[in-house]
Amino acid sequence: MTEPPTARKGRPRSAEADRAILAATRAALAELGWGGLTMGDVATRAGVAKTTLYRRWPSKNELVVDAVAVLFDELAMADLGSLRADIEAVVRQFAGLLAQPESQAALLALFAEASRDPALRLRVRESIIDPQKELVRLGRAAAQARGELAADTSPEAACEDIDIIFDTIAGAVEHRMLVSGEPASPAWISRFTTLLLTPLTS
Repeated sequence: MTEPPTARKGRPRSAEADRAILAATRAALAELGWGGLTMGDVATRAGVAKTTLYRRWPSKNELVVDAVAVLFDELAMADLGSLRADIEAVVRQFAGLLAQPESQAALLALFAEASRDPALRLRVRESIIDPQKELVRLGRAAAQARGELAADTSPEAACEDIDIIFDTIAGAVEHRMLVSGEPASPAWISRFTTLLLTPLTS
């Protein structure tokens, strides 16, 4: 039997405080880098007590992953009526996210640190990568329902296909914008989509 609201112990989490803390984390990460970021600095920037911060996020790893993961929550796979339109839409969203200097700095710092920390790499996979693969699954299922893609032959093959498609899209956009420093222009997105679709639909 659940307790009535009047019997709850402790203070409820504040969504506004959470947003302030995560925004402060990204700002500190962009300004100071991974090594310079401290929980105390984040608390000061967000205007909260350190105890409040540690109650929500026991470690810097968890805090930074959540601060980056929340950015990706804004991405969505809209069913626009064709696989091409769906892919171009999600690539535009992703490119728009990566075009923000704060997002670039946060991602580069997080990925660099994760390459040296297996536990952090696992948390990045679970909190950021795996949820975003759901967009690929949804877009693929919609294309199959429209008859644009063949039905799955096995769950294992479907999972492998989703992994490869996600890696191709995320890798290409991140490399172009974060490594090469080039914009993902509408013309580039259109050409990229054409190249991606050729083996998928042939």
